[in-house]
Amino acid sequence: MLSYLVQRLLLMIPTFFGITLIAFFIIHLAPGDPAELRAGGGLAAGGEGGLASEGRGAVDRALREWRAQFGLDGPLHHQYLVWLKNLFTLHFGMSFKDHQAVWGKILERLPATLKLNVFSIALVYLIAIPLGIYSASHQYSFGDQLTTVGAFVLFALPSFWVGTMAIVFLGGGDFLYWFPPGGLLSVDYSPQWPWWQKVIDQAWHLALPVLMLSYGGFAGLSRFMRSSMLENLRQDFVLVARAKGLAERVVIYKHVLRNSLIPIVTIMASIIPGLISGSVIIETLFSIPGIGQLSYEAVLARDYPIIMAVFTISSVLTLLSILLSDLLLTLVDPRIAFGRRLV
Repeated sequence: MLSYLVQRLLLMIPTFFGITLIAFFIIHLAPGDPAELRAGGGLAAGGEGGLASEGRGAVDRALREWRAQFGLDGPLHHQYLVWLKNLFTLHFGMSFKDHQAVWGKILERLPATLKLNVFSIALVYLIAIPLGIYSASHQYSFGDQLTTVGAFVLFALPSFWVGTMAIVFLGGGDFLYWFPPGGLLSVDYSPQWPWWQKVIDQAWHLALPVLMLSYGGFAGLSRFMRSSMLENLRQDFVLVARAKGLAERVVIYKHVLRNSLIPIVTIMASIIPGLISGSVIIETLFSIPGIGQLSYEAVLARDYPIIMAVFTISSVLTLLSILLSDLLLTLVDPRIAFGRRLV
């Protein structure tokens, strides 16, 4: 196990550098110049509304100085090497927008994103696994057909549309006001509140965003769980267990469930990155001051340091989630011996 873990960690290093290299070049080669955006778009060359030649010259000089200040005047490969050098000291640079340290801005917004994603992951697995077990153990029943149709409908609906409808119908306006339309704290929030009132207030604000972020995940995962359970229910060891006179509940939860969790654990590697990317939409929609909203604003402003910092953190989390899902396989399937997997 230890040798496998070391080899996987070593393989993650070139993978990480390859991901950041491609992302760096794509981000910097994408249309849009942060310097011109900073100038307010007033760089039209000639024509009506264009700047005079003297004015354009002054603006050009100012933009050259600005690019030199933030290191955007050199070749791309040199900019990447400088960024990589700063990465080893966890220095992601300064934001183009407000000249604040990127790492400080990320740490400031990290708690909101962590709350949103941790609760969403917990909700996905708490709903998907029991729902998949029920559907598989009651195959072709009315409940199975109802959950199947509901899961496919939820999986097909885009989160931004469902979130918008939830705000319109449940977040005030002309309809119900069951949940706040955005934010993490009430307008009358006070630090002097007792802890239980603070918890209730945050839970009230997080309920709708967490549900919008997780409904697609538990809809898809429940179908995976159902298929895995049905596949194992057809195996010979289930016939042997039933022939011994074991109760159906024992057969399902003691013998079938553990084998069915193997593909579910591997899916975790794709659910975590999916929630991170989905939080961009949800945090922007519900005005949650998290990393997702920060990255969306950075993309609009072409704030390269923030974009690369968020992308780097997401890449590391993705690689670690893949490694974690592999290690968790040993808990649900003792036959797996990672130490003999790699030569």
